[in-house]
Amino acid sequence: MARKIRRLPKILTKLYEDEFHHQPGTIPGTIFIDADAPPPIIFLIDYNQTNFIREQIETPEECVSYLEAESVSWVDVQGLGSQDILQRLGNIFKLHPLVLEDVVNVPERPKTEDYEDQLLFIARMVVPKERTCGFYSEQVSLILGKNYLLTVQEEPEHDCFEAVRSRIEKNKGTIRKQGADYLAYALLDAIIDGFFPVLELYGERIEELEEEVVVRPTPQTLQNIYQIRRELLQLRRAIWPQRDAINSLIRDGSELISEEVRIYLRDCYDHTVQVMDMVETYRELASGLMDVYLSAVSNKMNEIMKVLTIVSTIFIPLTFVAGIYGMNFKTEKSPYNMPELDWYFGYPLCWALMIAIAVSLLFFFWRRGWLQNSVVIKRN
Repeated sequence: MARKIRRLPKILTKLYEDEFHHQPGTIPGTIFIDADAPPPIIFLIDYNQTNFIREQIETPEECVSYLEAESVSWVDVQGLGSQDILQRLGNIFKLHPLVLEDVVNVPERPKTEDYEDQLLFIARMVVPKERTCGFYSEQVSLILGKNYLLTVQEEPEHDCFEAVRSRIEKNKGTIRKQGADYLAYALLDAIIDGFFPVLELYGERIEELEEEVVVRPTPQTLQNIYQIRRELLQLRRAIWPQRDAINSLIRDGSELISEEVRIYLRDCYDHTVQVMDMVETYRELASGLMDVYLSAVSNKMNEIMKVLTIVSTIFIPLTFVAGIYGMNFKTEKSPYNMPELDWYFGYPLCWALMIAIAVSLLFFFWRRGWLQNSVVIKRN
C-alpha cells in the first residue's frame, strides 16, 4: 500500500504531461510536437472577384508571393507533426511566439486574442461519425491578417469547411467580394453549424433510449446513458467558451473585422446560443433517463418481490398442513394422536384441503388487485 502511495505523484505527473505536454515553469512560447501527430499538409486558396486558385503546396515559402498580392489568401495547414514547418510558417506570417504555442500545444481552450495586426481565434470543431452516435473533435486555430487567413487543424481527415471551399470556387454568394474577415466568419459559422448534425444524432439516440428504459432496461442501457452524458459534457465544454469568444469579438471589436462582418457574427453568436440550449436540454433528458432507469429497475424488482411474496404466502399454510401431518404420533396411544392417519380418504382429503387453501388465497389476491401487475411483468 505504501509503495502505491509513493507512486501516485509520478502517475499524476505523467497524466499532467500527457494533457498539457509540458511541465510548469516551461519557457513561454515553447512548442511541443506530439509523436503521433500527422505530418502537416498545406493547402492554399487565393481569390478575388475574378480569379481563383486552389492548390496544395509543398513548402510554406510558396505562399509568400500570394500574401503580397491584392487578393484574399487562405492557407490551410492540416496536421501538427512537423516543428520545422510550423516554425517556418510562424516566421512567414510573423506570428507571436505565444500564438504559435497556442496553435501547436493542443488541447487549448477556445478563445480569442488580439495582437493588433493579427487576430487569433481558437475553436473546437466536431464532425459526426458515420453509422454511430459519436463525433470527432479537434482544435482549429484561425489567424486573421489584413488580407490573409491562416488556419491550422489537428487532423487532415475530418473538417466541415468543404462547403466554404465550394462557395469560393463556384463564386456563390458574396464571399469572393468580401475580405479575409468575412472568410473567417464563414469558417466560424461552419464550425458552429457542425454541432447541429451531431446533436441530431444524440436526439435520435435519446429517443431510442427512452423506449428502451421503459420497456426493457438492461445494464447496457445504463452504460449507454452514461456514455451519452459524458459526450454531451464534452460538447458543452467545446461550445461554451466558443460562445464567449464570439461574444468578445462582437463586443470588443477589432480593426481587422469590419462593421458588416460584426453583424454577421451576431448571427453566429445566436447559433452558439441555440447549440448551448440543445446541449443543456439533451443533458437534462439524459439525467432524466437515468432517474427513469433507476425507477424502472426498482419497480421491476418490486414486482418480482411481489410475485415471490405471493408464492411464499400461498405455500406457508400448505407447509403448515404438511408439517402437521408429517408428525409421527401413534394412534394406538391415544385416539387424539393424528386420527386422520387411519382414515380411508385421509390422503385425498389432505390434498383437497391444501388445494382449497391455495385457490382461496389466489382468489383473495385477485380480488385485491395484487395479481394484475405481476401478470404484466411476466408477459414482458
